[in-house]
Amino acid sequence: MQELPELLIEPGRAEKNYWRDLWRYRELFYFLAWRDILVRYKQTTIGIAWAVIRPLLATVIFVFIGKIAGVNEATEIPRALIVMAAMLPWQFFSTAMTESSNSLIGNANLISKVYFPRLVVPAGAVITSFVDFLITLGLMAVLMVWFQFMPDWHLLVLPLFMLLALGAALGIGLWLCALNVEYRDFRYIVPFIVQFGIYVSPVIFTPSEIKKHLGETFSKFYALNPMVGVIDGFQWSLLRGKTVLDTGEVLTSIFVVIVFLVTGVRYFRKMERTFADVI
Repeated sequence: MQELPELLIEPGRAEKNYWRDLWRYRELFYFLAWRDILVRYKQTTIGIAWAVIRPLLATVIFVFIGKIAGVNEATEIPRALIVMAAMLPWQFFSTAMTESSNSLIGNANLISKVYFPRLVVPAGAVITSFVDFLITLGLMAVLMVWFQFMPDWHLLVLPLFMLLALGAALGIGLWLCALNVEYRDFRYIVPFIVQFGIYVSPVIFTPSEIKKHLGETFSKFYALNPMVGVIDGFQWSLLRGKTVLDTGEVLTSIFVVIVFLVTGVRYFRKMERTFADVI
């Protein structure tokens, strides 16, 4: 029988080998992610179909809102595809951020009884949300076939913007996750952030439409929302480059995501030592 690696917890050693411990506990990461996938749709009537129904209904509603608002930007792309290409990263981001922010509270019994790098829990919640993203991506493929609008080589760049969306969800999720343990009021704030965030992200209207109506000055502040560059990139990648890709917005999103990731990890690590006591 193969001997398990010895794990010693000594003053200073946990900090030094923390990232190595993350790799050693990778099986726990897989287990938590798989458990969350099974639990999410357990005892639901239509199960995993919710991952299709939610973005589809949202797309229909937002297309209707766009028509009421008189959106008439000249484009050969069906409006439903433009909105759906924005819903893809937004749904992943909002779901991953929400799940990761509540992940430690949901695993309170495990955290209070056994040692492991706590970063495994919110990271696993983010990866779990990737399953819903793949299902929604399949819905996007069906719509593209329906409208006879197939992607081209721009699709090869999509994984880079997906990585950016994952970084945004994890960075903000780590902040909210740690704050949620210390201050339970944050569980009420997260749904508000998700609800408010969809209206300050270019889901209903494209970034070019927003820039056209609100001007360059507002657009520079608007780009501080990390999902602006992500959604911009998704639309450009999926829709054959026929939407405008503002490199300034993308670079701003990259910078903001890096800031959230670095500060999120640092704050999470700072508060991690108290989680077992206060959770």
